[in-house]
Amino acid sequence: MTESWAICSIAWLHNGGEMNRSIAAQTAGVGRTEAPELVSSLARGAGIVLAGSALVGICAHVAIPLWFTPVPVTLQPFAVLLLGLLLGPRLAAGTMLAYLAEGAAGLPVFTPHGLGGVAQLLGLTGGYLLSYPIVAPLVSWLWRRGARSFSRGLVVAGAGSLVTLAIGAAWLGVLTHAAPMIVLSHAVLPFLPGDVLKVCAAAGIAAGASRWRRHES
Repeated sequence: MTESWAICSIAWLHNGGEMNRSIAAQTAGVGRTEAPELVSSLARGAGIVLAGSALVGICAHVAIPLWFTPVPVTLQPFAVLLLGLLLGPRLAAGTMLAYLAEGAAGLPVFTPHGLGGVAQLLGLTGGYLLSYPIVAPLVSWLWRRGARSFSRGLVVAGAGSLVTLAIGAAWLGVLTHAAPMIVLSHAVLPFLPGDVLKVCAAAGIAAGASRWRRHES
C-alpha cells in the first residue's frame, strides 16, 4: 500500500511538474509575442506625437503680424483642431505637450513673431499656446461621442476654437490689465473670420478621413 502511495505521489509530482513547465512555456511564448507588439505600438505613438508636433510647428511659421495687437494670425489653431479630430484624446494631449516642451526648450517651433522659448510661452500670447493641451483632447473627446459628420465637426472644432480664443484673451487681459472691450478687440474679434475658415478646413478633412476609414473597413 505504501509502495502504491509512493508511486502515485511520484506520478502526481511528475505530472504537476510537466504542467508547470507547460504553463511557463506558454507564458514565455505569450511574452515573446507581446513584447514586439508593445515596442511597435510605443514606436508608432512616438512617431505620431513627433509628426503632429512638427505639423503645429510648421503651421506656426505661417504667420501674419498685426500692427494693433501682439497676437499674430497663424495656422497653429488649424493644426491643433485637426490633430484633435484625427487623434485619440491621449495622443492629442501628448502631441500638444510635446510641442510646448519643444518650444520651451528653444526649438524654433513657435511663431517667429515672438521672443521664443519660455519667454514666449509665458508672454502675452502664451495663453493661446497653453490652451492647446486642453483644446486638442477636448475636441478629440467630443468628436468621438457622436456621428463624425462635417456638420458635427464644425460644431466640435468651433467649440475648440472658442476655448482657445477665450483662454488666450483671458491670459492677455491678466498680463496687460486692459479693459475687457480692449482685450476683446485685440485678442478675439480680429481672428474670428480666419478661425471660421480653419474650423471648416479641419472639419472637412476629419469628416473625409472618417468616411475613408469606414469604406476601408
